[in-house]
Amino acid sequence: MVDDAISFLTEQAQSKRITNYSDLNSALVRAGHVPFDFGLERDRAAVGAVLGGAVQRTIDDSKVMLSAIVSYIGQNDPGPGYYKFATELGLLPNTATADDKLAFWARQVKAVHERYARPVGRP
Repeated sequence: MVDDAISFLTEQAQSKRITNYSDLNSALVRAGHVPFDFGLERDRAAVGAVLGGAVQRTIDDSKVMLSAIVSYIGQNDPGPGYYKFATELGLLPNTATADDKLAFWARQVKAVHERYARPVGRP
């Protein structure tokens, strides 16, 4: 499931898109996985674990969190789990204010798009 999430997120990043949890869920279902029910805490935690796994497999020396491009529908925010994980990774201080978090997220989105962007002239 983590591999399928990485594939979906990489495709979105190559097109310099921000996606959302529902679109990620749909992509995972298309890849043959059972859908998450976001009404259930266990499923919200499970999708967080999938995104955490995607970050752990792709972060290497870049310190770029691929999951940065996943936000809540209708909101300009990835959610508290993202910031908690960034703090655990040592990328965001635990004293970060709301403004600090938003600025960090914006930098991460830009870095993800730059890292995964398609080369010019390639579809």
